[in-house]
Amino acid sequence: MMLGALGVAACGGAEGPVQVELLEDEVAQVVPLGGGPARTVPRTSLPSNVREGDVVRDGRLDAELGARLAREVAEWRARLAVPVPDGLDLHSGASASLTPDKER
Repeated sequence: MMLGALGVAACGGAEGPVQVELLEDEVAQVVPLGGGPARTVPRTSLPSNVREGDVVRDGRLDAELGARLAREVAEWRARLAVPVPDGLDLHSGASASLTPDKER
């Protein structure tokens, strides 16, 4: 009986859609989209082709909602991004001249 209740909740049934946070061989960790604690559910309670980050609603993948969430996260990250000043090269790494001084 309890396993059946877990299966319904994991599939985004009675409690609404869930996002898959972590997939392991036997279990998965899912988070309700409306908020709430993550919970561990049997992986077999999710669709067989589910991946981390996917949204599951009523036992099926909801690609549209998953894509919308991905867009919202990308927009949120873009708003938080800090602009790089002109002339600052982030790809060059540490200056070689600093390395000997640090080793002394």
